[in-house]
Formats: sequence, structure tokens, C-alpha cells
Amino acid sequence: MPSHSTELVFRYDSTAVASIVASSVAVSAGDIDGERSRATVSRDGATVTVVVDATDLTALRAGQNTWLTLVEVAERAAAPSAAGP
Repeated sequence: MPSHSTELVFRYDSTAVASIVASSVAVSAGDIDGERSRATVSRDGATVTVVVDATDLTALRAGQNTWLTLVEVAERAAAPSAAGP
């Protein structure tokens, strides 16, 4: 299927934050895959990698935007200030 692919790599200060981000976004990997794109999420220590595969450049761009937004939301939720007192 894919003729276009991108790898989004996110490095964090701790494996705990990376684990929260990875587990938060990984649940969406199967849910938002479509006919034109799909994504995989993996974590290695403090690094989270999202690979987006797509059939065309428009789908790739849409997939990148989706996954960047999902990771951004997960990062905000994992931030130490978000944990509260």
C-alpha cells in the first residue's frame, strides 16, 4: 500500500514521560487507520517513534498533522505541571 512514508521521532527527558506519551497515542494507531494511510507507534527508552505510511502525499500530510496533534496533546497531559499537587 504505502508509496510514501515519514518517521516522526520524539525524545523526552525521561522514560516515564515517553511511556505515557507512547501508550496514550498507541491506542489510536488502529482506530484512525484508513484506506490511504496507517501509522505505527513504538517506544525505545525515552524515545517515541511514529511511522506514518500513506498512498499519496495528501494522505501523508494529513497523517502527519493528525499524529503531531495527538502527540502534542499527550505531551501536555504527561507534563509534570499537569499532574497537579
